[in-house]
Amino acid sequence: MDTQLQILRILDQVLSLGGRSAGFDRGTHLLGAIPELDSMAVVSLITSLEDQLGITVDDDEIDGETFATVGSLTDFVAAKLAA
Repeated sequence: MDTQLQILRILDQVLSLGGRSAGFDRGTHLLGAIPELDSMAVVSLITSLEDQLGITVDDDEIDGETFATVGSLTDFVAAKLAA
């Protein structure tokens, strides 16, 4: 499955977006633009990404840029999957 599609599915699930993520693209802003994505939701999102995609995210790898857009999050996850 396409990495971005997996991320959109997980975003929709974790943030209870009710399918809104289907309209997101690489340029869609996340952190600061989606009210549901607060600091607690970021933790839940990371946990879901780790559990569902089999990646490990270290605390020092995470900053606001990672969650800036769908594209930045997709690129981060794709790099973790390739490692």
